[in-house]
Amino acid sequence: MRLLKDNPHMSQRDLADAVGISVGSAHYVLSALLEAGLIKFGDFGAASDRRRYAYFLTPKGLSQMAASAAQFMARKLDEYVALRDEIAELSLEFGLEAEIPRDARELREALERKGT
Repeated sequence: MRLLKDNPHMSQRDLADAVGISVGSAHYVLSALLEAGLIKFGDFGAASDRRRYAYFLTPKGLSQMAASAAQFMARKLDEYVALRDEIAELSLEFGLEAEIPRDARELREALERKGT
């Protein structure tokens, strides 16, 4: 949906290429989004000129996109916290309690100092 929001004149083929799916799959997804009322299809020129068509997010689509982004961010934050906690536990196991590494370089340096 972000691609359509940023590129409303994108063709189905361009959309398919951008996300790595077939044109048929892109058509299926666009049809489902249209049916759900998340996007609308606009004709901005002569009907015979397919380049004049555009897909626009509806207010419902924008709301859904924002909700999806918030859910994604919450899920990624949960994953980050879980990984951070696991790294802290492993650091303690390796005797690095005073210096929990912030990145891979710091971890390597700390382990070298410990002789591990």
